[in-house]
Amino acid sequence: MSTGRKFLVTGGAGFIGSAVVRRLIAHTPHDVLVVDKLTYAGNLDSLAAVANDSRYFFERADIADASTMRQIVSRFSPDVILHLAAESHVDRSIDGPGDFIQTNIVGTFSLLQAALEHWRALPPGRREAFRFHHVSTDEVFGSLGADGYFSEDTAYRPSSPYSASKASSDHLVHAWRHTYDLPVVITNCSNNYGPYQFPEKLIPLMIVNALEGKPLPVYGTGANIRDWLHVEDHAEALVMVAERAASGANYNIGGHNEYSNLSVVKLICTMLDELAPEAAIGRRENLISFVTDRPGHDARYAIDASKIANELGWRPRNTFETGLRETVQWYLDNQLWWSRVQSGIYRGERLGVAI
Repeated sequence: MSTGRKFLVTGGAGFIGSAVVRRLIAHTPHDVLVVDKLTYAGNLDSLAAVANDSRYFFERADIADASTMRQIVSRFSPDVILHLAAESHVDRSIDGPGDFIQTNIVGTFSLLQAALEHWRALPPGRREAFRFHHVSTDEVFGSLGADGYFSEDTAYRPSSPYSASKASSDHLVHAWRHTYDLPVVITNCSNNYGPYQFPEKLIPLMIVNALEGKPLPVYGTGANIRDWLHVEDHAEALVMVAERAASGANYNIGGHNEYSNLSVVKLICTMLDELAPEAAIGRRENLISFVTDRPGHDARYAIDASKIANELGWRPRNTFETGLRETVQWYLDNQLWWSRVQSGIYRGERLGVAI
């Protein structure tokens, strides 16, 4: 019999979601219900380590299906809804923004309505403890110049269909708190990396392509800078916020690791040349090819994560170089996983050229 709380995790078969679920099962007494549509980026293989645990449950569902979400929330009766389900790839949002509007905006709306109905019916003690934790991105803040950092008070200036859809969902969550008193928290994170990431994002795509001797496409000059956050550090922070944050709180979560895209790709090449040398491929850095930049490509993201450090005591455990080496080694050791997730939907093609 579990002595913990009941967590409903949307998008729990995705990259960040599965890391959160694995952490909840391994490090807490909580029951966990994963709700996932299992689109191209959702993969039950990422949950294999916890699939047989008595505290783990799974429902395949679309968060935009309002009736189904009301039924699932009513049946499971969660204490925390940890909302990670989202379309998240900027390039895909440029090619096909409709899915991002449907999942990230309409889906969040239907989930908020289900949560509100559930929360209103809870007894007083559970009502006070309930949290709707919305997981968002630093991309809602737009682009930074050479200096400065995003804080929790930074104005929203989204510049891609993806970031605009996430900004919209953030505003909906804020509005449901101010209008209906729903107890919510919001977190905005920097770029995640680590094991189990679908090979369309920069780091896993470069690792897989370099292992196969394929071109390593870098946008523009590769000068765009991101603040890299290891997914296990992020998962730890998300659980901490869900368990401890006051209603209405918002936190920025970053890794304090600013690297240009080109320097990240070169690091990956160096590590793979050391860990998996291949004479037929030669130096992987020679595979780098510069391609036309993404439309509206933000120049720099960087997060000031001092608020979550000061209030909740969270700090990232991984440096980028140690975390990246561990990630590269994971992809070397888990070719079966990434070969299984590669499908006809995505074969490493260039995305984000035009609508």
